Amino acid sequence: MKIDEDLSQLSVERDSALTIGVFDGVHRGHLHLIRRLTTEAKSAGLLAGVVTFRNHPKTVLRPDFKTNYISDLDERVRLLKEAGIDFVVPVIFDRDLAQLPAEQFLAKLSDRLRMKTLVVGPDFGMGHKRDGTLDTLPTLGDKLGFTFKSVDLLTDSDTPIKSTVIRNLIAQGSVESVTQMMGRSFSATGIVVDGLKRGRTLGFPTANLEVPNGYASPGDGIYATWADLASGRYMAATSIGTRPTFTEGGRTIEAYLLDFDEDIYGHTLRLEFVKRLRGEEKFDGIDSLLAQINKDVQQTRELLTTATV
Repeated sequence: MKIDEDLSQLSVERDSALTIGVFDGVHRGHLHLIRRLTTEAKSAGLLAGVVTFRNHPKTVLRPDFKTNYISDLDERVRLLKEAGIDFVVPVIFDRDLAQLPAEQFLAKLSDRLRMKTLVVGPDFGMGHKRDGTLDTLPTLGDKLGFTFKSVDLLTDSDTPIKSTVIRNLIAQGSVESVTQMMGRSFSATGIVVDGLKRGRTLGFPTANLEVPNGYASPGDGIYATWADLASGRYMAATSIGTRPTFTEGGRTIEAYLLDFDEDIYGHTLRLEFVKRLRGEEKFDGIDSLLAQINKDVQQTRELLTTATV
């Protein structure tokens, strides 16, 4: 069974406290749970570990499900470890695992990862037909030899801090609200690809970002962003949309990096979204478009300069 192979990749040198989940975005709600986990682990002299999934379980349980990840696996692992987790075990969620009763899955965690404590959130469910719930897990813990703890949902002004809520805010372009919920700015990473080079003819050459399918991107509009390249970090005015002034169709993410003039085609670019400046607009002509672009660039410079002071 693939789960056995995945769990065998790590040798745990002492007993552990674990949590299980996708942890997409590793937002403040997740960190609320992680803090409880690391506190429980430290007080009992245990390692703190996370079992996460390389693929979203819903892609197996619902074949029509389309992923809309906030962060990729590498970023999730990095953020979890930065939050104090000792080890992260990514596993493949497949049909075999979907059919596995909660008791058998937890027995594997007890055996392979030396789990002595399990900490989960308030809407947690696992196992075939979700037979592992907040009601059944204490009994399973007694049987398998681990203690069970649940953590209340973290809210912000009565709004639950959950990945689904954050994805909706990203789609709306509400990146400042996303920052509040995540505890950091949302970012999108991809490869710089060839575009129509329209920005170059206007005097504002842009880097066209190709984000992998299945990942979230902000709603159409103009944003003040930070652009991270291997060569450094730069201010950038980023446009997302279909360029309605030119009716060229096709949704693009284009970043104009301030005070930058290098060939970065094929390079990896990460955009960190700080503020939505305005919605996408159709202008009457080039002159009015250029006037607005200059305003956007100036506003981006002022905003990001102030943010770094």
